[in-house]
Amino acid sequence: MNTINNQSFIRNMKILVLNCGSSSIKYQLVDMAKNAEVMAKGLLERIGLEMGEFTHKWNGQKHYEQLPIPDHTAGIKIVLNALIDPEMGVIKNFNEIGAVGNRVAHGGETFDKSVLVTDEVIEKIKALTPLAPLHTPGNLAGIYAMREVLPGVPQVAVFDTAFHSTLPPKSYLYGVPYEYYEKYGVRRYGFHGTSHKFVAEKAAKMIGRDWNDLKIISCHLGSGASICAIDHGKSFDTTMGMTPLEGLLMGSRPGDVDPGVIEFIIKKEIVDNGKDWKDITKILNKQSGLVGISGGKQDMRDIRAGRDAGDVRATYAFDMFAQRVKRYIGGYMAEMGGCDLLLFTGGIGENAWFMRRPILENMECLGIKVDFSKNDNVMGEDIILSTPDSKMAVVVVTTDEEYVIASDTYALVK
Repeated sequence: MNTINNQSFIRNMKILVLNCGSSSIKYQLVDMAKNAEVMAKGLLERIGLEMGEFTHKWNGQKHYEQLPIPDHTAGIKIVLNALIDPEMGVIKNFNEIGAVGNRVAHGGETFDKSVLVTDEVIEKIKALTPLAPLHTPGNLAGIYAMREVLPGVPQVAVFDTAFHSTLPPKSYLYGVPYEYYEKYGVRRYGFHGTSHKFVAEKAAKMIGRDWNDLKIISCHLGSGASICAIDHGKSFDTTMGMTPLEGLLMGSRPGDVDPGVIEFIIKKEIVDNGKDWKDITKILNKQSGLVGISGGKQDMRDIRAGRDAGDVRATYAFDMFAQRVKRYIGGYMAEMGGCDLLLFTGGIGENAWFMRRPILENMECLGIKVDFSKNDNVMGEDIILSTPDSKMAVVVVTTDEEYVIASDTYALVK
């Protein structure tokens, strides 16, 4: 590996953005000197399995291969070598990488903003692992791997939960004994904060307003989905809770469910069958939600196709997703005493116009009026859907969490 110059960031302002999961690494190389231009991006999947997958995109070109990726350190080396590769690379050497921005899922009550990564910060993130046992180990693995491979490059941790640090107690406390909050930090933390903040500001600009003057409902709809009530620039309430399991029906997560159902499943499926109690984590994170209801379909396009073909379970999944989103939009309007701006973002929110339609239909009672000729068949673009006489603006806005991570990293490191 090349030697790293600690002043390289000042000269080059190129930031490597990492989003490390338990078995994946999503990355972008962003040039802040060129208006946050994405020089290259890619994805490593199936880390730790017999054969992994690597996709790298640059200059309109794409490279894909299958290869062993034993751990995150090996994955990081693959990413870095691709960035300087004679054919698919976009930089000459590692000195051009000035900093690394890491997405970290859970900051608990410890972190209310992005921070430079230090030994102390790492220990604090480790201490929060019980709050996000599926996400935090992967996040830390990316940080450790970068320290090993490029030890001289400064790193920043950007927390999914930070934006929600403004939640009031009435929004974040659960109806369980208060001592569990005091002893274990049992409370709502919320996620997708990086996205909610970015799209709320962006959507407000689309309608010529300052987001600090508005009541906004932000619907980040994708495989992971959450809605956030934003009152004058601050997160007021959000659907995801202590973990990303709560709230909306999601790709493979159940969303809101009677806790007694979990107890019942543990007894019937795990205890009575002599299974490991940890199997409930797999059931709730990987086998529930749209996958569990539809019988294996997670992509909303596949669920729509199944519904159109008369698949009853796909129809259930489709209708349940739309209903849950409607429920929270109405609830958050009541909580905030109205809404000035309703926005849709994320993979489903931006592209699945056929899901936006049932969500927005029959909402005139709430003052929501939409021109469906603008909605239908619109995918992946920023657009205002509401009619001039709608009591609130309704928009589709594309999110860019990697840009926010790069911006926070730049601000802290420069």
